[in-house]
Amino acid sequence: MKTKVLMVCLGNICRSPLAEGILRSKIDTSIVEVDSAGTAGYHIGNPPDPRSVAVARKYQIDISGQRCRRFVREDFERFDHIFVMDQSNYQDVIELAAESEHYEKVKLLLEEIEAGPSEVPDPYYGGDSGFEYVFDLIDKACDALAIRLRQY
Repeated sequence: MKTKVLMVCLGNICRSPLAEGILRSKIDTSIVEVDSAGTAGYHIGNPPDPRSVAVARKYQIDISGQRCRRFVREDFERFDHIFVMDQSNYQDVIELAAESEHYEKVKLLLEEIEAGPSEVPDPYYGGDSGFEYVFDLIDKACDALAIRLRQY
């Protein structure tokens, strides 16, 4: 049975698509399924932000085929692990939790790494360097997460 991981940010166009693509590039997709979603429905059906696509492509990761979707309560049943990018996303996801098992599935992505910031900042209103910084943070967390997922 596959382990299922969901990456969540606000709009599902910047951080969580990067996290989905980065983690996929580090794991065996025959045993780990990765998806992403947003807590808001601003961009449903749209591709990721072109700046996220560009920074991913720079590191040979193609996220251009992803489409934005909104996090729904049923995701608690579909996924084993739900990683959110910041405290605001955490609160939005937790508000939909109905059972104690749901709460246990939700973590901040950067909890996977020991040092550094606790949240992945939203690069949407910044320049290209913000996307590079976010890629680096997510990449480090996904390195650690990929190692942990191999233990399941």
